[in-house]
Amino acid sequence: MSELASEPSTSAAALSVEGLTVDLHTPHGLLRAVNDVSFTVHRGRTLALLGESGCGKSLTAQSIAGLLDPVAEVTGGSVLVGEQDVLRLDRAGRRAIAGPRLSIVFQDALTALNPVQPVGRQLAEPFRIHRGLSRRAARAEAVELMGRVGIPEPASRYRAYPHQFSGGMRQRLLIAMAVALEPDVLLADEPTTALDVTVQAQIMQLLRDLQTERDMAVVLITHDLALVAERADDVAVMYAGNVVETGPVREVFDHPRHPYTKGLLDSVPEHARRGTPLPAVAGSPPELSAIPAGCVFQARCPLAADRCAEERPALVSVGDRAAACHFSEELSHA
Repeated sequence: MSELASEPSTSAAALSVEGLTVDLHTPHGLLRAVNDVSFTVHRGRTLALLGESGCGKSLTAQSIAGLLDPVAEVTGGSVLVGEQDVLRLDRAGRRAIAGPRLSIVFQDALTALNPVQPVGRQLAEPFRIHRGLSRRAARAEAVELMGRVGIPEPASRYRAYPHQFSGGMRQRLLIAMAVALEPDVLLADEPTTALDVTVQAQIMQLLRDLQTERDMAVVLITHDLALVAERADDVAVMYAGNVVETGPVREVFDHPRHPYTKGLLDSVPEHARRGTPLPAVAGSPPELSAIPAGCVFQARCPLAADRCAEERPALVSVGDRAAACHFSEELSHA
C-alpha cells in the first residue's frame, strides 16, 4: 500500500500498520472486528482514523497500544514503531516502549486517571520508572509538565486528586502523562469527547503545539469531520472494520473516491434549511456477525451492483490515494 503522507518514499514511517486483523471471541464463535487494516504515519504528521461508531477505530488503536480486552485477539498483521514490530514483543518489551516510543490519550480522563492517587504522583511515575530519577527530580519534572499543559499553579496542585479538576483540566493532565517521555507516536482516541467547544479547541491546540515541539506522529481517532479537516494531514476512513479510503485530508474531502466517504461528507448540514430533512447515510452499519461476502458497504451504497455482492473490492492505491470501491474512478469524476 502507498504511504499516506506526501513524504519521500525513503523516509521511514514513525508508525506503520500492515494487515492488522483482530478477532473477537464470543459465545457464537469468532467475529472479525478489524480486517486487514493498513496505514502509515510519519513524524510531525497527523493521521485521522475516521468513521461511524463501531467501525473499529478504537479497537485498532487498542491493538497498536497492546490494550485489548481478553476477548479480543490480534490474529494477523504487523505494527512497526520505527523498525520494531510491537506485536511481537513480550510483556516486558511492551512496558519498555510504553511512554518513550508509543503512548495513548484516552477519551475519558476521569476513568483513565487513578482516582486514589494525587495527579502529580501519577505524572512523576514515568520519570522514575523509565529515567530512574529520584523522587524530588521526578516531582520537578511533573510540576514543569503540568505548567506546560496549562494547569494553573502546578506546584500547589501537585497533590490534588483527579476529581478536584474540571473535565478540561483532567484531559490536559492525561495529555501530559502521554507526552511526558516524548514518544515517537501518540494515539489520541477521541480526546475531546464530552468537552464543550471552547475547551475542545484548546485541547486540540495543545496537542498540536506538543506535536510540533516533539515532532511526534499522531493518530487521531474521531468521527468529527470538522476536526479532521482542521487538524489532520491524512485520513483513513473505516467502515465495518475495514479501511475503505485513504489519502491527504484535503484531497479526500474535495474528491472522495468511496461512496461511504462521500455520504459522510454530504451528511454535514452545511446548507440545511429549517423544516427540511437533514442529509444522512441511509441505513446502519452491519453487525459483525453479518458482514457481507462482497463489499462491506453494499447494503447502504447508491452505486451497488451485482459485482459488489460477489467480489470484495481491494484497497487500490493510485499515487497517494487509495480506495476500496469498484467504482472509485467513476465517483472521482462525478
